Amino acid sequence: MPHRYSNSPPLPPVDPLTGAAVAVALVAISSSGPLIAYAAAPALAVAFWRNAGALALLGPFSLVRRRAELRRLFGAAGRRAGWYAVLAGLALAVHFGTWTPSAQLTSVAAAIALVATQPVWQGLIALGQGRRLPRRAWLGIGLAVAGAALVTGADLGTSGRAVLGDLLALVGGMAAAVYTAFGERVRSTASTATYTTVCYGVCAVLLLAVCLVAGVRLTGFGASAWVAILGLVLGAQLLGHSMLNYALHRISATTVSVLILLEVPGAALIAWVWLGQVPRPAALPGLVLLLAGVAVVVRSGAVGRRTTPVTAPAETAPLPD
Repeated sequence: MPHRYSNSPPLPPVDPLTGAAVAVALVAISSSGPLIAYAAAPALAVAFWRNAGALALLGPFSLVRRRAELRRLFGAAGRRAGWYAVLAGLALAVHFGTWTPSAQLTSVAAAIALVATQPVWQGLIALGQGRRLPRRAWLGIGLAVAGAALVTGADLGTSGRAVLGDLLALVGGMAAAVYTAFGERVRSTASTATYTTVCYGVCAVLLLAVCLVAGVRLTGFGASAWVAILGLVLGAQLLGHSMLNYALHRISATTVSVLILLEVPGAALIAWVWLGQVPRPAALPGLVLLLAGVAVVVRSGAVGRRTTPVTAPAETAPLPD
């Protein structure tokens, strides 16, 4: 049976503000991998603090300015959207709880390559929702994922530690697709601030519980680790994930997932400038293929915009005023 929103009128073309928000988000999330590699702290602790820090900054605004919307989200009329927000937070916790440690168990390159399979899982989710992706969109997804694999290399490690890291990164890609899909549904009725507050709150609580049960140290890090965590909160989390959540009111989850693949060359460039890791010449063809795949998917009409109707409160900026 087709998805119940499949015949809804499409939204207008992407506006300049949304395009700018996506551009800033891509730069911000590209800093995530290098910052995680730089931080001398347990991966799960880093994952917890980046969400807890974002919640500490967004929470007070939402409680003061979005209190009525929060009540509506979990009231009788909006309960479904509220549960979607909670499930998105659960999926985000699985994503951070698997991908962040994977970058320390296997190579950062391998972790990024495997988490970059997110668009494939996003496409399968879209099919399960009754949507029909055009062949050109699938071609673009295939080109982009193949490009990401070429950039990061085919060696995913053979030791038990590396294999575990590879599997965790793959699960992280699946969880990221689920998180984006749920977020797309919530953003049809909730503002960015309200959705991200609930989502990051659920994610932080779950990661805190995991850290406490597993005995993961949450404090006592060096100054460089806290600087890296602060950079993750302000950059990858608030300017990255939050702005992508904002963009979901105009851009489909599938397109957002493919655009996130640009994190691969973005992270490579940051690592080159900041950490002195010069990209391998053999990776350049993969970068070209990756960018070509992203362009194909974005230009394919079926996934270039959302098909669900949006009734969220009007917003003029991706972050709270």
